[in-house]
Amino acid sequence: MIQPGSFPFVHTLRVRYSEIDGQKVVFNSHYLTYIDVAITEYFRNLGAGALDSPAFEIALVKATLEFKRSARLDDLLDVHVSVPKLGNSSFTGRFRISPANDAGEQEPYLEAEIIYVSYSQETGGAAPIPDWIRDRVESFQNPT
Repeated sequence: MIQPGSFPFVHTLRVRYSEIDGQKVVFNSHYLTYIDVAITEYFRNLGAGALDSPAFEIALVKATLEFKRSARLDDLLDVHVSVPKLGNSSFTGRFRISPANDAGEQEPYLEAEIIYVSYSQETGGAAPIPDWIRDRVESFQNPT
């Protein structure tokens, strides 16, 4: 289990009606949307918003999702984000989706590890992570 205190960034959202299925729980694919929103907000928080910085784009290359329990309509969710590993062109994102304002007392809804690659539209493939992104992520992940 990923420890709640190991995440320097949290984004809160509410489960909407269109995100639930016939069993009245969040349909599984929406958790990836929640993660996508949270990683976008993580980088926006670092001053590298997707639309602000065409020099840095990302693409998902691998996702591992571990479903723990179901979120339901109108639940407030905290999507905790950490970027513990930066490679040359790829990085690892770790995510924990839990009830909003939960201090780790409850089981999360989901834990995930996502591998992203820095992407170049020009070449259609991987590109090195820009130094300014690397510096901001490292400073944010490991404040001194």
